[in-house]
Amino acid sequence: MRIVVAHNRYREAQPSGENTIVDAEIAQLTAAGVEVLPFLRSSDEIASMPKSAKALLPISPIYAPRAQQDLARLLTEHRPDVLHLHNPYPLLSPWVVRTAHKHGVPVVQTVHNYRQVCSSGLYFRDGVICQDCRGRALGVPAVVHRCYRGSRAQSALMATTLAVHRGTWKSVDRFIALTSAVADHLRDYGIPDDRIVVKPNGIPDPGTPAPLGQGFLFLGRLSPEKGVGLLLDAWRRHPDGALGPLRVAGDGELRPLVESVAAERADVTFLGPLDRAGVRAALAASAVVLATSTWHDVLPTVIIEALASGRPVLGTALGGIPYLVGADTPREPAGTGPAAVASAPLPPAPAALRLLPHPMPCRRAC
Repeated sequence: MRIVVAHNRYREAQPSGENTIVDAEIAQLTAAGVEVLPFLRSSDEIASMPKSAKALLPISPIYAPRAQQDLARLLTEHRPDVLHLHNPYPLLSPWVVRTAHKHGVPVVQTVHNYRQVCSSGLYFRDGVICQDCRGRALGVPAVVHRCYRGSRAQSALMATTLAVHRGTWKSVDRFIALTSAVADHLRDYGIPDDRIVVKPNGIPDPGTPAPLGQGFLFLGRLSPEKGVGLLLDAWRRHPDGALGPLRVAGDGELRPLVESVAAERADVTFLGPLDRAGVRAALAASAVVLATSTWHDVLPTVIIEALASGRPVLGTALGGIPYLVGADTPREPAGTGPAAVASAPLPPAPAALRLLPHPMPCRRAC
């Protein structure tokens, strides 16, 4: 079997579970004897593009001409059995679905977020869960609130892209939903049941877990929807050392906040961005991994890695987090429910944080 794996990689400076999963799936398919033809672009390429290419970037989410030309050549030369699409933005465009179909190649897409509907892909705005564009033919609220990259112009472009490609997405031959909640999101979008398959992500078994380390670890993108502010507020509300050591690894817009708190407290350490070896070392050194997302995080890779490494996880009851830690259904379906679920203030003394430094049972990822 011959498969094209198409993915626009997120910037390497920003931790990306999606990049990790794509790399792992390419390796696993290859090991299983499948011929994989990677069709990859990276957002890191944008900085070094010539001016002529950068001039076309504003329209690339709708139609990326160079990507379609390159894909057409690949499909003509290798005649694959299927194209497996992950993230198409901004350098591939959903138009790759049309290009594949033009060449008689069926398309499967793994749905990692909510970008069929939401311009940011997160159902999250201004610190709370937001579904204002759900059910709309054109996501005008996304433009009004500058939901995509903080720009009204770019938000208008992305909202237009989603409207233009509504038919494109509905032509995809099969969707891989990472959880049943994402399958519900696709049904709400109008995708019939017979074109949705639920398949969670997986990673290679890292082997026998190391003995539990010390303290808590947050590993991920340092951005508001990941709950970094919520987490740091929990530590700042208690005397230094009362909750145990906290290590924070990653990069993103809230990095200055993390660095500031780490500078003022002895129980908070900022590890910075980590490579794969650094991630493994950080997991081994920790006792508990924290998943504090305040959006409906679809299926956080860091939780899969933590459980596979024998580390218990303390997380918010949103998105795919309860599913991964053993609560079979989230408190609210993905993309629904009041913003208060994610933005409620912390209680004066979070008992879970006081108790978790002690060893606790762990559910291994399979």
